[in-house]
Amino acid sequence: MSFFIEQAMAEGAAAPQGGGAEQLFIMVAIFAVFYFLLIRPQTKRAKEHRKMVSELSKGDEVVTNGGIYGKLKSVSEENVEVEIADNLVIRMQRQAISSTLPKGTIKNL
Repeated sequence: MSFFIEQAMAEGAAAPQGGGAEQLFIMVAIFAVFYFLLIRPQTKRAKEHRKMVSELSKGDEVVTNGGIYGKLKSVSEENVEVEIADNLVIRMQRQAISSTLPKGTIKNL
């Protein structure tokens, strides 16, 4: 029986030691990759969109999230009115504006 005990102790001693630091380094590296490739660019885009939405003013030419081009007729705290054709005005939330266009772009389309 002592033979089996000696073998079990010898096998246990052969196990690699110090793997915790390597695993921690790998986890930190994976988090860094996710942060720089996914999290940071998304927060930057969201910040730019919030800034653009807060700076909307009457007369701006915009594109909605649905792809509709129009000109802002009025801007309130929560909503905007967008003229998408002659005498056709729709009301939508400010957050539904995806981007602004340079002046005169809609006439050239």
